[in-house]
Amino acid sequence: MASADPNRSFIKDVKRIIIKVGTAVITRNDGRLALGRIGSLCEQVKDLNAQGYEVIMVTSGAVGVGRQRLRYRKLVNSSFADLQKPQMELDGKACAAVGQSGLMALYDMLFTQLDVSSSQLLVTDSVFDNSNFRERLRETVESLLELRVIPIFNENDAISTRKAPYEDSSGIFWDNDSLAGLLALELKADVLVLLSDVDGLYSGPPSEPSSKLIHTYIKEKHYHEITFGDKSRVGRGGMTAKVQAAVWASTGGVPVVITSGCASQSLVKVLRGEKIGTLFHKNASSWEPSKDASVREMAVAARDCSRRLQNLSSEERKKILLDVADALEANEDLIRSENEADVAAAHEAGYESALVARLTLKPGKIASLAKSVRTLANMEDPINEILKRTEVADGLVLEKTSCPLGVLLIIFESRPDALVQIASLAIRSGNGLLLKGGKEAMRSNAILHKVITNAIPDNVGEKLIGLITTRDEIADLLKLDDVIDLVIPRGSNKLVAQIKASTKIPVLGHADGVCHVYIDKSADMDMAKRIVVDAKIDYPAACNAMETLLVHKDLMKTPELDDILVALKTAGVNLYCGPVARKILGYPKADSLHLEYSSMACTVEIVDDVQSAIDHIHRYGSAHTDCVVTTDDTVAETFLRQVDSAAVLYNASTRFSDGARFGLGAEVGISTGRIHARGPVGVEGLLTTRWLLRGKGQIVNGDKDVVYTHKSLPLQ
Repeated sequence: MASADPNRSFIKDVKRIIIKVGTAVITRNDGRLALGRIGSLCEQVKDLNAQGYEVIMVTSGAVGVGRQRLRYRKLVNSSFADLQKPQMELDGKACAAVGQSGLMALYDMLFTQLDVSSSQLLVTDSVFDNSNFRERLRETVESLLELRVIPIFNENDAISTRKAPYEDSSGIFWDNDSLAGLLALELKADVLVLLSDVDGLYSGPPSEPSSKLIHTYIKEKHYHEITFGDKSRVGRGGMTAKVQAAVWASTGGVPVVITSGCASQSLVKVLRGEKIGTLFHKNASSWEPSKDASVREMAVAARDCSRRLQNLSSEERKKILLDVADALEANEDLIRSENEADVAAAHEAGYESALVARLTLKPGKIASLAKSVRTLANMEDPINEILKRTEVADGLVLEKTSCPLGVLLIIFESRPDALVQIASLAIRSGNGLLLKGGKEAMRSNAILHKVITNAIPDNVGEKLIGLITTRDEIADLLKLDDVIDLVIPRGSNKLVAQIKASTKIPVLGHADGVCHVYIDKSADMDMAKRIVVDAKIDYPAACNAMETLLVHKDLMKTPELDDILVALKTAGVNLYCGPVARKILGYPKADSLHLEYSSMACTVEIVDDVQSAIDHIHRYGSAHTDCVVTTDDTVAETFLRQVDSAAVLYNASTRFSDGARFGLGAEVGISTGRIHARGPVGVEGLLTTRWLLRGKGQIVNGDKDVVYTHKSLPLQ
């Protein structure tokens, strides 16, 4: 779902809406009618009509429909000899006359199927000179709307006084876009929606990657800034006419939105006030600068600061991290005070206990965070490390070196400690950073961000790390694929899925943490008990906590297994069963075998052997972290080799799957993907590589004078 636009608050008062449908919306690339799009549009209009909106339509497409029909008719009636002659372009007025009836017949049929009545009103610009006509027109439309009938307007191109419809711009209106603008003013519409085949008005031709969607049109700013395509000053199709009509109507007091008629539920989204398309409003020039501009500026600033950070020496970057650690400890009381306020507000709001647990900075947490930052500072400098040296040819040396990714966008929920880990990793890896935390941790995130950025020296700049404060800005950030290099969402399955579906920027992360512990029949049961209890209760809200306990069938009804289950229940863990275990153990049935409780609960299921356990994990797990407890080396190696998860453990708690515990210093998240980084992601996961080639004037010249050696050289 697109974010709500505060500049569109007027939408809540809208009653009368005029919808102009462009030719490109109702026709396909081959000129035939796009029946699916027209049907979807009619369904949206029907729903709006049922909700009490007064809907008026202005439709283009008659000339296009008529041209398609006449071309077919001409083809049918032509001899082979006729087809060899140069084909004359069909008369536009004849096309309009033929197309109008066909287009309206289609609208009538579709609306009739939806139990909605529609009417056709053909007009020409000359009749608007007559004040009596204008009055009769208003009366007719008011009568139709009172009867819940949809008036459908179309310029009567068949009898237009202009020689070439859509080309001659004389008259009161000169095409269906300007007709829609005129009607919006004449009929006192509350909003005008101009539907096109693109998402709105772009800063340049929409096909160019550098072109950006303009969310709110400000004439003083955008009229001269837009780079236009060859066909018209605004780019594709009839966008010129749409912009002219939008400016005209909005100046007269009717807000206008240009958006895609090809996208799903575009009308519904406009009337929900979502930030789609381009808004034209008479007061736009007086509004505050758009957030679209501000988040782009933040991203660009973060990139600039990251480049300055990369230019520092290793010792200078190390000192920044040590200063951050000192600042965290020096401000511990203030940080804890703000965090306690967040926790109190979360309790008052009735948040789930698992979320409150992730939100809370427990005693000793600040010291622990400062320690992890110092550990990171004292690690070997990861930037500009030479990974490989090759002699390409005599005097031509190639180096593969590590370098930062660029700008990272991290979106996380609940956990303010994640902000510290992520920020310190960004500094160590030389990356710029944009952070968006959950609203429940607003105070904690704000003070932690302030403490950390205050420790960054001026020659780098505090804008190295930007803090996003509102949810509305996320949608704009996710469109900045030319500035932001990687998105890392840390949070719920829903959050990760939404992020992946909303951006072209590469996304690194995991959606679920459905972690398993499998107890083999050969397991040391005292060891198994310690591992299982720790994996579940050490931090139940963590993504590496055990969610499913798999037990070999031979261990059923043994005192040792009973002892483990009793230990879990005594610790307060609610036990649920899979279908096999429920028949034997009798605990309540689990809602799903793919379930991340993130709380004091877990699923117990019985399996036949290690292979059955592996199959279960592959079917119901999340490829995060899985553990086997066994004394059988063959079973252990089978499990370690075959379980396709980011981290696979043998006789150790799943809680060890953590960046700090793995010696990474800290982690930005845990990735279950297979591209770039997998498992706990530390500094290395935030780096990429580049190639440096050092020569002495060599040229290729068709490889005539080059003798390639491709000899590996020692690292320096």
